[in-house]
Amino acid sequence: MDKLQKFELMNKIVRELEDLQNSQTALIAKIGKIEVDNMNGLNDSYLEQNLGTMHGKISENVDSINEIFAHFETQRDEYAEKNGAAIAAIEAAAAQEAIK
Repeated sequence: MDKLQKFELMNKIVRELEDLQNSQTALIAKIGKIEVDNMNGLNDSYLEQNLGTMHGKISENVDSINEIFAHFETQRDEYAEKNGAAIAAIEAAAAQEAIK
């Protein structure tokens, strides 16, 4: 795997981690809506207990994903900084090859 391929793979992983963050955040919002609906009239204790537990677990997941995302994004940025010239050279050579 050349430096450009590795950098592109790192970018792909960053996008996937971002998507994972967004998905987990959407789950928290949906659970929150169900919790509010339950509190506004249904008052089902089973829902209250289990949704609260689920909300907590997903919140922990979001924290973990945020930590992984920040760490990996830093790694990707450092890799780009260290290998920027090589990546640019590979991109330029690919662009020249495409013109031919």
